[in-house]
Amino acid sequence: MPDTAAPRSAQDAAARPARQVQIVIYPGFKCMEAVGPVNVFTAANRYLAAAAHPARYEVELVAPTPGPVQSESFLSLTAERALAEATPQDTVMIAGALEIEEALRQNPQIVDWCRRHATQARRFASLCTGTFFLAEAGLLDGRRATTHWSVAERLQKAYPDVRVEADAIFLREESLYTSAGVTAAIDLALAFVEQDFGRDLALSVARDMVIYLKRPGGQSQFSAMLTGQTPARSGIADIRTWIHANLDRKLQTGALAQRAGMSERNFVRQFSRDVGQSPSDYVMNARCERATTLLLETGLPVKTIAHRVGFSSDDQMRKAFSRKFSLTPREYRERFSTAA
Repeated sequence: MPDTAAPRSAQDAAARPARQVQIVIYPGFKCMEAVGPVNVFTAANRYLAAAAHPARYEVELVAPTPGPVQSESFLSLTAERALAEATPQDTVMIAGALEIEEALRQNPQIVDWCRRHATQARRFASLCTGTFFLAEAGLLDGRRATTHWSVAERLQKAYPDVRVEADAIFLREESLYTSAGVTAAIDLALAFVEQDFGRDLALSVARDMVIYLKRPGGQSQFSAMLTGQTPARSGIADIRTWIHANLDRKLQTGALAQRAGMSERNFVRQFSRDVGQSPSDYVMNARCERATTLLLETGLPVKTIAHRVGFSSDDQMRKAFSRKFSLTPREYRERFSTAA
């Protein structure tokens, strides 16, 4: 996902002023969606300072009323600036809320602020259900947008002119960004760091925060590996783990059943009951998921990636991608690549 406004070199970055990040909070906001990005930008500043880099992130919390703001949990954060006094310059991130419809009713000034100031920021982002504020402001009409999977249908029903894509971690439409639930705020903040200062710094911050994988924006909210961690009979759980470690093999259902010590019929029945999908569908989804990571995180040719994840050919992978994402592998790489 290249950012035309991002610096092309360290010299370009050094010539830019500090990057202002405003995180909008309000009573009932999801605390993690503010704290996560703050931690990302704070860690980035530590690395920049250690490298004697002159550029830094300047992060401030903004709220309709400044002062302590109670989150959805027992934690409160202190907003330094009133929303009415905040003028976006570089990056805005609007936190979501568990009771988002109630938050919309209680905070119409946030909707109005979004409507008036969205075009002023280089990047204007919503986090999780914060997407409802942008939709209410009419900023997403005719555009793609994502949100937490549990409220995607509500978003689409309430704002039919928005093209809701519930399966993405985050999406970009020009200067507008929308993201999925809670921890996706960290993914989006890392993508911003990558745009501003390069991939190495973003990965260093991810390692510093002990994040297993810096997920690219187009990756599904529903991981096949995460699905494989749901409670199940031990034999089925072991097979799922083995599948992910051996995607380059043929992985035919009969061979999997034999490995699990079951008849094929019994294996398919137990696997489908425990996992929620057939063994063949699970294998296909796992291959697609691994392929998306390789497409976005490496420069490997599509044919090489298809071979590594167990597709018989790049044409088979193309057909699988077209069914699952309505995109070819090359189109997927072009649309969702986050490299600056």
